[in-house]
Amino acid sequence: MKELVIVSGKGGTGKTSLTAAFSCLAGRHILCDADVDAADLHLLLAPEVVQRHDFMGGGKAVIDPERCNGCGQCRDLCRFEAIDGDFIVDPIACEGCGVCVDLCPAEAIDFPIQKCGEWFVSDTRMGPMVHARLGIAEENSGKLVSCIRREAQRLADEQDLEIIITDGPPGIGCPVIAAIGGATALLLVVEPTVSGLHDMSRLVDLARHFRVPCLLCINKFDLNLEMTQKLEDEARERKMQIVGRVPFDPLITEAMIAARSVIEYQHDSRIAVAVREIWHNIVASPAMNSLGIRIM
Repeated sequence: MKELVIVSGKGGTGKTSLTAAFSCLAGRHILCDADVDAADLHLLLAPEVVQRHDFMGGGKAVIDPERCNGCGQCRDLCRFEAIDGDFIVDPIACEGCGVCVDLCPAEAIDFPIQKCGEWFVSDTRMGPMVHARLGIAEENSGKLVSCIRREAQRLADEQDLEIIITDGPPGIGCPVIAAIGGATALLLVVEPTVSGLHDMSRLVDLARHFRVPCLLCINKFDLNLEMTQKLEDEARERKMQIVGRVPFDPLITEAMIAARSVIEYQHDSRIAVAVREIWHNIVASPAMNSLGIRIM
């Protein structure tokens, strides 16, 4: 069983649209939406929730007035000014660092674990899907990403599925680190811009730290052919495989509005042809082809 994680340096580069399209082309697979801070794969696949679970994340400090002796040490220690003059903790300002809990001389501060969101196992028209919803202004998205990836891997093993297709979070922060560790390969979706080149470089450095091979897909390549060439030159210099280019086309937006992947929406369009070629190149890549993944 292999896992392809689709990542980008920022939101809006086309990760989710490609994930949905690949799900039409893959054989026995499971989908995982690891972009838990702004999950949107469900908008295209209309999942029917089969299992719903609470995600219990970090704690928030709560001061017990009966045990508190009013020494003020917690207020002095709190860098976020979350404790007022009456020794009441503002749950919005509290970052859950736990310093006040550990260093309160009266041991008057509790640290109950909070519900930070929910995660789901669902059925979709493309097969099973594991996804999540982080609560508003909640933390620990990296832990939630790890949680749903573990569940996707468990289900893939249990159902003898060939591949996990993971819609990863953007950037290089904690959620991305949680999404790529142990993956078979990363597909970097990049736009032909100066920031796209910079984002690609950062993602490749991160992936190399975790020893995960990178594949490159350039979206909207025809909007800036000069920058597209620079991206491909950089990829070759870094020994990355270039799996394909996707042209700019309003059809992708039309498909999203219709809540369909581009393969479903217009299977013979130039976008659909490009995506099929990219998927064939991905499964034939050295990182993925040892499994013999079926292509639909």
